[in-house]
Amino acid sequence: MRYRPPFTVDLGGVLAPLRRGKGDPCFRAEESGVTWLTGNTADGPGTLALRRFSDGEIEGQAWGPGADRLLDGVPALLGADDDDSEFVAHHDAVARARRSMPGLRFGATGRVFDVLIPAVLEQKVTGYEARRSWRELCRWYGEQAPGPVPAGMRVPPTPRAIMSIVDWKWHRAGVDLTRRRALIFAAQVAHRLERAAELRGTEGRALLRKVPGIGVWTAAEVAQRAWGDADAVSFGDFHIPAIVGYALLGEPLDDEGLAEVLAPYAPQRQRAVRYLEAAGHTRPRFGPRLAIRDYRAM
Repeated sequence: MRYRPPFTVDLGGVLAPLRRGKGDPCFRAEESGVTWLTGNTADGPGTLALRRFSDGEIEGQAWGPGADRLLDGVPALLGADDDDSEFVAHHDAVARARRSMPGLRFGATGRVFDVLIPAVLEQKVTGYEARRSWRELCRWYGEQAPGPVPAGMRVPPTPRAIMSIVDWKWHRAGVDLTRRRALIFAAQVAHRLERAAELRGTEGRALLRKVPGIGVWTAAEVAQRAWGDADAVSFGDFHIPAIVGYALLGEPLDDEGLAEVLAPYAPQRQRAVRYLEAAGHTRPRFGPRLAIRDYRAM
């Protein structure tokens, strides 16, 4: 299929939140310019390959039982439903980032459980630990990605696959009891959780939070990706308060301070955060860092 968006698209920037590290078995960006993604749809698993041409046109190809649904979802995935027309930058750093990245939009996969798994895995651990667990669960319990995909690509585990994982396999994947319970609880009601992408906004996030083990942070991480929620701030994050604080005020913030400084951006608070992150703002590299733990050795 060919799709010409009526807006500027930064393909790499829009899809970046879906990538869980360089070794993500469900996401691959090739030097040729093709980006590969996999997912589970109501029709089954599928693989989607996207390429952006110099004239702005997007070419999409898909394989597997879920191919048609993945192709139908390309406009939303690239941000067609994202409306930033009323966004106002209240800080110079946000304004500069917005001017320099006109193609940065909030894409929506429309699939909740696919993005919920890695979000839960990222709870209270380092990114290194979470990405390692994600790779191993996908390799062991995700199907082979359909189509002429790059080597090693897999489809995210289905709810049924998650519920089939035995304790020693969870342990081998480095997933502690708290996170595995949250994933199992979510898998048991996964068909209901998919409705969150239809409810959207605070209602969608509230539905996700009914699952034990899914709090504000996890619900926001899912909302940002599943339905492109531009107001879902990941409160409770280890890095974001400091990133925003140093970028806007020159000092770190806590969650209360983060909420206060982002209040003028409602109902698009996460858009301001996203601009700052995409512009390369980071927290200074001093102070305590989360230690990498290997739950497999415990």
